[in-house]
Amino acid sequence: MSRIGKKPIPIPSGVKINISAEAVEVQGPKGKLRQPLPAGIVFETEDGKLLAKPAREDRELGKFQGLARSLVANAVTGVTTGFKKELDIVGIGYRAEVKGKQIQFALGYSHPVIFDIPQGIEVAIDKQTHLVITGIDNQLVGQVAANIRSLRKPDPYKQKGIRYTGEQLKKKVGKTGA
Repeated sequence: MSRIGKKPIPIPSGVKINISAEAVEVQGPKGKLRQPLPAGIVFETEDGKLLAKPAREDRELGKFQGLARSLVANAVTGVTTGFKKELDIVGIGYRAEVKGKQIQFALGYSHPVIFDIPQGIEVAIDKQTHLVITGIDNQLVGQVAANIRSLRKPDPYKQKGIRYTGEQLKKKVGKTGA
């Protein structure tokens, strides 16, 4: 059995949960999320807490129980507090600016790079080099941050590019001219 799957999910005040056979819908102050469930996992509410349980006694359902519990817990956290990822743009002349529902990047290419912001995601840019990506869906926030980072990955030699705030890079030494 999964240890994570057995932990109850506390339901904060102001959060409404609707449980069906194939999904759990979570509605809170920041929005509404629908989380599909793996087959064989059911959710129940007890004493203001949400519990994930396997539908039948099967050892293979343990991993899906932990997965389902984590996904629903992320949905509850998302509709109450939301999720945030921060990126830094490092390099001379590298910058970004928001124009409507798009971000325009200058990343050292011969042309500006345009990135469309998906629905449900908000992007704030400080000083043209610090991006803050926020949203209620943890998976979507992480995927958008990874897609933006892939536009110009950090260079191991010159340390230029887009990186997560606080990310440590191993600097490689170039060839010596001996």
